[in-house]
Amino acid sequence: MVERSRRSRGAVIGAVGVFAVAATATAVVLNLPDGSAGGSSGGSAVYADEMAAHCRQADGGGASGPACARAGAIVDVRLADLRPTQPALGHDAVLYRLGRYDLGKDKVNKKYVDWCQASGLSGAVSASSSASLTDPKSFTCELRPGEETDDSRRKMKTVVIGPQGRPYLVDGHHTISAFRELPDGGPDLKVRLRVVGNLSGVSEQDFWERMRSRKWAWLTDQEGRAIAPAQLPAGLSLAELKDDAYRSLVYFTRDVGYTTKEVPFQEFYWGAWLRSSGTVDPRQLTTRDPATYLEAVRAAAQAQVSLSKKDVVHDGMTAKQLGRRSSLGEKALDKLGRPLDDPKPGKVAYLFAGRGLQAKR
Repeated sequence: MVERSRRSRGAVIGAVGVFAVAATATAVVLNLPDGSAGGSSGGSAVYADEMAAHCRQADGGGASGPACARAGAIVDVRLADLRPTQPALGHDAVLYRLGRYDLGKDKVNKKYVDWCQASGLSGAVSASSSASLTDPKSFTCELRPGEETDDSRRKMKTVVIGPQGRPYLVDGHHTISAFRELPDGGPDLKVRLRVVGNLSGVSEQDFWERMRSRKWAWLTDQEGRAIAPAQLPAGLSLAELKDDAYRSLVYFTRDVGYTTKEVPFQEFYWGAWLRSSGTVDPRQLTTRDPATYLEAVRAAAQAQVSLSKKDVVHDGMTAKQLGRRSSLGEKALDKLGRPLDDPKPGKVAYLFAGRGLQAKR
């Protein structure tokens, strides 16, 4: 009965579409008199006054956008308008998604599930044979906009509104990057994001100081070197974000060597530790052989579970704080290695399928 009512409700969702909430999809950007991005206290003060006036107009019925959003609000953002808050991600973690989106055997294509979940609309219950992410009416999320639950909001990807109303992605770089690479995704695709903070009225310097202190930005590159905010890429495509192979490796050791916890940068901490530990031969991470890559996953996970709870992994964080398992997750490891012809292929098989797709582009 529950399943039937859910499907019935879903059919209505598909009919009305899922973008009914947002009136505009692009961020509002105001130009400061000195042409800066709020880098001086005077400029940011002028900007803050302009933005306050703009948002008062919006409250009175004028056009608004993410720039006026307060913490907790849900905003519609075009992918091309999003700025990253990290210089690198795990390319293989993105390519796994692309492989699964293209060849997956899920009842509903995983890209629709991921889009609905990222947008606070829980999972996806159906998609037409000609469905496309660019046409929200062609697939059905479990929830309508406005029906978000505490749980569905918690699972959303998040954004901070920065100087000049620029939206900075906080959580969800791998998912959003995958959407950016899809044939039915790309820079003009829109996604709903939850605002965790609006810092549009502060200077660039103050903005990045707050981003660091609140752990909303990871300013370390793929080699473990600190970077300045100005060195961040402008967008979220794989061509712009550098490849951190160890960050990908940690993605695949999830539930094998550690369990996820609500700890900012958890997987980056593990990746930094694996990079410096020498546990895995770097050549295994670029292999063309799925079995060899799976061996690297096992070796990395075994190293994780071999740590004591009090061992410091990175930046003062202990193995216990970062979810280290007490023993190897053999069942999860077995699932990872299932071949592409299995009824439920493993992530490693999808990864190599995704690599093949990327090589043809």
